[in-house]
Amino acid sequence: MSEKIIKIEDLGWNDFFESNRIKLVLEVFQIARVIGQLRGSYRVKNGQGEYLAKITGKQMFEAVYKEDYPAVGDWVAISKLEDGKALIEKILPRKTIMQRKYSNKNETQIIATNIDVAFVIESVDRDYNLNRIERYFAMASDGGVELAIILNKIDLIFEEELSLKLDQIKNRFRNINVFATSTLTDNGLDELKNYIAKGKTYCFLGSSGVGKSSLINSLLGESKIETGEISSHSGRGKHITTAREMHFSKQGGIIIDNPGVREVGMTDANTGVDNLFDEITSLSKECKFVNCTHIHEPGCAVLLALETGEIDKNRYTNYINLKKETQHYGMNKLEKKEKDRQFGKFIKQAKADFKKYTHKDY
Repeated sequence: MSEKIIKIEDLGWNDFFESNRIKLVLEVFQIARVIGQLRGSYRVKNGQGEYLAKITGKQMFEAVYKEDYPAVGDWVAISKLEDGKALIEKILPRKTIMQRKYSNKNETQIIATNIDVAFVIESVDRDYNLNRIERYFAMASDGGVELAIILNKIDLIFEEELSLKLDQIKNRFRNINVFATSTLTDNGLDELKNYIAKGKTYCFLGSSGVGKSSLINSLLGESKIETGEISSHSGRGKHITTAREMHFSKQGGIIIDNPGVREVGMTDANTGVDNLFDEITSLSKECKFVNCTHIHEPGCAVLLALETGEIDKNRYTNYINLKKETQHYGMNKLEKKEKDRQFGKFIKQAKADFKKYTHKDY
């Protein structure tokens, strides 16, 4: 029995990527999508099959940041080699991106690229945290990704508590799709399956133990991902998913699974923060000072709204924390770029001096 033929559109290809392929004059190469990331290599897939691929030495030499390397979700131009191997010649421009800051480093980690919707999964027991959702929202908005929320393991609480949590989420996050699910009772799974559209890419995010793997297995209709129990000692989930990987549902949806994330470090996602806290952003235009930090300045419209109860205290606190974090990251990144620029100038001058003072017969 022959395998089902996969069209490139089934992998998420659309006019955006086609136009960039033409601009970059890449018609001579095959196009494939990065579906898995291994140590030093990548799994890529197109209509002809799957390949184990590596980047060229030139790309490695020219890369400055981690963002310059391929990531799961990327579209790449490849040259096929023998024995199911390929060479990645070029990364096509990314339409959307989800990225976070490493916990103790001023470096960016790409979670996934070219995503249509990011699902943030919170379990109702130990994981429920609205501030964490706001962090994900800011990241998604800054990267051009639509966000949806999955409140999972609803079989663990009574209907009244579930209604309260759903009201909290809907009051905090306006115009966002929210799904209440349980893989034990199958509640909400049909609604979630119907939401996932053919040819669209969905990224699943959340802490370890929230049930990402079980949810994805339910959507795929098979147990492709290993699941684990919550540690009785720490109360935290165990890291069963250890690498980002792309899966394909029978309905045609494209699903990216991610390792559990306990800390959601912010990059310089100022636009995302402003979009999330639009009521604070709007009020800030009425502040006395243009560069008001909304912390201690006189004539601050935001602080006035906080005093009168117009703005929720917890929401305000999270806004200030996220703003500080993104600004700190942005300043550190500018400092790093300046150091790189100065070092580049030093190398260029050293080469010029070497050429100038070296004997012609050297």
